[in-house]
Amino acid sequence: MWAKENGIEGDDEREEESEEDNSDEDEAEEEEEPRLKYQRMGGSVPTLLQSDAASCIAVSERMIALGTHSGSVHILDFLGNQVKEFIAHTAAVNDLCFDIEGEYIGSCSDDGSVVINSLFTEERLKFEYHRPMKAIALDPDYVRKASRRFVTGGLAGHLYYNVKKWMGYRDQVLHSGEGPIHSVKWRNSLIAWANDAGVKVYDAANDQRLTFIERPRGSPRPELLLPHLVWQDDNLLVIGWGTSIKIVSIKNNQNRGANDTYKNLQMSSLNKVDIVASFQTSYFISGIAPFGDSLVILAYIPVEEDGEKEFSSATPSRQGNAQRPEVRVVTRNNDELSTDALPIHGFEHYKAKDYSLAHSPFSGSSYSGGQWAAGNEPLYYIVSPKDVVIAKPRDTEDHISWLLQHGCHEKALAAVEAGQGRSELHEEVKLKYLDSLIVEHKYAEAAARCPKLLRGSAAWERWVFHFAHLRQLPVLVPYIPTENPRLRDTAYEVALVALATNPSFHKDLLSIIKTWPHNIYSASPVISAIEPQLNTSSSTDALREALAETYVIDGQYEKAFSLYADLMKPDLFDFIEKHNLHDGIREKVTQLMMIDCKRAISLFIHHKDIVSPSDVVSQLVAAKTKCDYRQFLHLYLHSLFVSNPHAGRDFHDMQVELYADYDPKMMLPFLRSSQHYTLEKAHEICVKRGLLKEQVFILGRMGNAKQALTVIINKLGDIEEAIEFVSNQHDDELWEELIKQCMNKPEMVGILLEHTVGNLDPLYIVNRVPNGLEIPRLRDRLVKIITDYRTETSLRHGCNDILKADCVNLLIKCYKEARRAIYLGNEEDESHNKSSNKNSASQPAKRSASVRTTEVKSKSRCGARCCICFDPFSIQDVAIYAFFCCHAYHETCLSDSIISISRQTKPATPPPRDNLQYYSDNGDDNDDDDDDSVDDARIRCILCTTAAG
Repeated sequence: MWAKENGIEGDDEREEESEEDNSDEDEAEEEEEPRLKYQRMGGSVPTLLQSDAASCIAVSERMIALGTHSGSVHILDFLGNQVKEFIAHTAAVNDLCFDIEGEYIGSCSDDGSVVINSLFTEERLKFEYHRPMKAIALDPDYVRKASRRFVTGGLAGHLYYNVKKWMGYRDQVLHSGEGPIHSVKWRNSLIAWANDAGVKVYDAANDQRLTFIERPRGSPRPELLLPHLVWQDDNLLVIGWGTSIKIVSIKNNQNRGANDTYKNLQMSSLNKVDIVASFQTSYFISGIAPFGDSLVILAYIPVEEDGEKEFSSATPSRQGNAQRPEVRVVTRNNDELSTDALPIHGFEHYKAKDYSLAHSPFSGSSYSGGQWAAGNEPLYYIVSPKDVVIAKPRDTEDHISWLLQHGCHEKALAAVEAGQGRSELHEEVKLKYLDSLIVEHKYAEAAARCPKLLRGSAAWERWVFHFAHLRQLPVLVPYIPTENPRLRDTAYEVALVALATNPSFHKDLLSIIKTWPHNIYSASPVISAIEPQLNTSSSTDALREALAETYVIDGQYEKAFSLYADLMKPDLFDFIEKHNLHDGIREKVTQLMMIDCKRAISLFIHHKDIVSPSDVVSQLVAAKTKCDYRQFLHLYLHSLFVSNPHAGRDFHDMQVELYADYDPKMMLPFLRSSQHYTLEKAHEICVKRGLLKEQVFILGRMGNAKQALTVIINKLGDIEEAIEFVSNQHDDELWEELIKQCMNKPEMVGILLEHTVGNLDPLYIVNRVPNGLEIPRLRDRLVKIITDYRTETSLRHGCNDILKADCVNLLIKCYKEARRAIYLGNEEDESHNKSSNKNSASQPAKRSASVRTTEVKSKSRCGARCCICFDPFSIQDVAIYAFFCCHAYHETCLSDSIISISRQTKPATPPPRDNLQYYSDNGDDNDDDDDDSVDDARIRCILCTTAAG
């Protein structure tokens, strides 16, 4: 901006007082953004103006014409390079004008001449008027029409309308007599000019004067401050004179007849002229041009002398006290949109008439919303004797740059995000915006903006380390990308360590570790940063869980399990099963029970080789201040007892008390099943808790049956249970005690009578009943007793009869079986019998049907062998002794064995061979003859005590 060149920014000091900083910021906020940007015209212009002075300028769509005080007209391109030069006049050039096509340039001078030069041919016309000419305007269609019209005027006060006739060029005076002509402008068919009286508009097509606008009152003399005319469009004429601005609207009257002919009306009624805007300024107008719907004004600030604004003489000021000219953009309501002071060379010595303003032709329709379409932006040329400055509307990039320079980074970012400007500018804005937030210590906001501003950018790492350097990295970590782009491992590790070292961000650390992919960083640096903090005041549950997660990433599952257990994680059991961490549960009994006692108990019982019952009990007892350890003990010991009644026998005394407190219904089954508790202690507990049935059982096991019976009768009042208890004891004295204690209780006596059948004699009880004792339903009970007794007696007789019959039948069967003959044969006979048996179904039986053959095998598996020598029998050659016990011997083997045994006691007498009986089943049940023929000397089996028959 021009302000920099002129030192408006002040000293470039970095250290200022805070109050001054605040005031500077306020000024920056109040400063309005300029609408135009400026640059000096380069090229040939600086060289030309070193030896000459610029007096006027004209701009076409093709090139620029610059008039000088020496009378030359320089044709320049838009960069200021000279294309052509016309030495047209001998005095200062006062005005220049292009035709609409930019092919002809007209000039007028103080030497009284008007010269029209063709830019592309050698054609040149010169007209002499012998008086200084101040203004000229070519017909916009000069190149197209053969009439080659133009208008000009000067100090003579005549406005000449020059037209080419068939006999040559001819001047027509359109107006005269009101002073010099100061300015003239031609648009379509309308010609506007200014003289000392005011401004007039003439319609060349209809040869009609349309309107007159009076010169503003109090305006300086035209010799000191010229009036300025400019056509904004075909219907709007802008007049700037002194300190007054008027905008005149000239519209065609639509009152026409058929065939597009005017009705019979006066010519003055064909156009409607209105002043649509008028306002005064606080400065003098040295030039004016349209700016879309607004105006660009070249303002001259007059010097105040004695409290009044005055103009000095026509000669330049020698004191050098003039102010810089200003370019102001104002609305039609005189609302200033921007003001820029121009550092014109030598401005201190110039007056208002030394400046001029021209603009390039532009289409007003291209202006919308404060912006021109690309390529249609107007250019403004500010001319002073030694300088030419180009002004053009600021584009989006200029707007963004201005916002950045004035600290409006957020607005600049909004403009960038709207898709405006070059990509390089986008990056610059984003980085400067982040820098501004950092400078303002808005670290959280800067971090939140990073994902959007640095999307896909390689600058992420630089900002990560920059935040780390500022010790503000924790606020950035949640926004660091893990892909597109993926940063180096170091960046992620630095971020996690930054979170770990700040207790305020431990929850964020945990969230990040769970969210980020595990392959983008190494867990070791994070573990090294967290572990030293575990035993310090900065340790938190979130930090411990984050460390556990990091251990899992690093494969240290045992350490992770220990932390998860301390943190009471609900999914700890799944973690144990997943990673087979059963060896580690021994030290975490309490934690596991507190997380899920059912699953923990099942785990302990299933792995009691790792976690013994004593380990579980000792840890639960030690955690009495942390949890309801007795409830946990009860649940664990109960489940352990159900799975293995002997596994927790060392704690059965404790379990008795736990059952009494938490599950009294299970007490009695436990007492009956267990043999590992102390009876006295269990009885004491049951007495304290009032567990009567349990007391009875314990007293019965202790042998104190009478006291147990007393508890049943006096406290339980259950005679049936008392009877059952006494029956199980099988003690007659206990029956006496039961009868004794029931005698004074009529109801119990009646129940006792009902249940004595089979146990006691009812008459005995009846005789013991005291006289006069009323027993409820005694008659019915006696009838029942008698009936039950008769039934019982009948059942006994029937059972005895059945038993006797069964005994007789079994004895008869046994006798018959004992008389059966034993068939013995050798191995050859056996094989022969097997083969012959295959055909036995088709052959008639060779033996009598009454003969039953039985093959006997002894328990010693001798078969058809001698039980002493184990040789096979040969019935035809050797005598054999066979016994009912299925043992068989050779006669010789048996005799030798008997003799050897008899020698030890007394001389043995060999048994007579005639006494050997061969038994065979002849079908007769009477064996008396056989029994009588048996010798008194009995031969017995060596292997058993069964006698031979």
